[in-house]
Amino acid sequence: MSAAAPPSPHHATETARSEPVSFWGAVTAIFRKDLIAEFRTKEVFNSSAVFALLVIVIFSMAFEPTSAEARALSGGLLWVAFTFSGMLALSRTFAREVPNDCLLGLQMAPISPAAIYVGKLASNLLFLGLLELLLLPLFALFYNIRLTDHAGMLGLIILLGSWGLAAVGTTFAAISTTVRLRELMLPVLLFPIEIPLILSLVEATSAVLQGTDPIVETRIWLRICFGFDVIFTTLSLYLFAFILEE
Repeated sequence: MSAAAPPSPHHATETARSEPVSFWGAVTAIFRKDLIAEFRTKEVFNSSAVFALLVIVIFSMAFEPTSAEARALSGGLLWVAFTFSGMLALSRTFAREVPNDCLLGLQMAPISPAAIYVGKLASNLLFLGLLELLLLPLFALFYNIRLTDHAGMLGLIILLGSWGLAAVGTTFAAISTTVRLRELMLPVLLFPIEIPLILSLVEATSAVLQGTDPIVETRIWLRICFGFDVIFTTLSLYLFAFILEE
């Protein structure tokens, strides 16, 4: 009896194409790809961390760390460092897909554009979270603030802020991908949209760090942040297909 012939490459290709790719399977694949690419080079994390550290050190020299004025400005200083350093990370979201037409490959893949957005959003959230975990102890050291006294509320504020920055930043990073000066164009597009979020984060963070304990007022700012995050995440999920086509 003769042995069965091995499957042809054409048959294997047709079989692979016939297998459906689930939404969360595509999200996980994109998330893992971004993590592997970043941890090989560390270009995004290293540059963002150094920039944020420089911002914190420069402002600590400009203000006396033990003064009441520095504590009053601490929320703004913290989010200036987070926002500008996060901008460097967000600008590379789709820039690494440009060489070798990788972005075109993502567009032609049998996955939904929403899965691409969620995968990129998840990787950006992780990068921003790691960056903030690195910078928070340094911020507390330079400005003489005990983060353990406000850990729960501060953690919630940072989570909502990171979500909002990543949600809008991922969308506008895709829009500015084909622009030659994408690193300069992204802040121009992003900052006007992020103003309500950043103002709410600064007010909530300053209130918590100063210990004035305006619980009701802080919750109002947090509700604004949460509403901003939900609205722009939902809009991005629906509009991302049109953004990729452009």
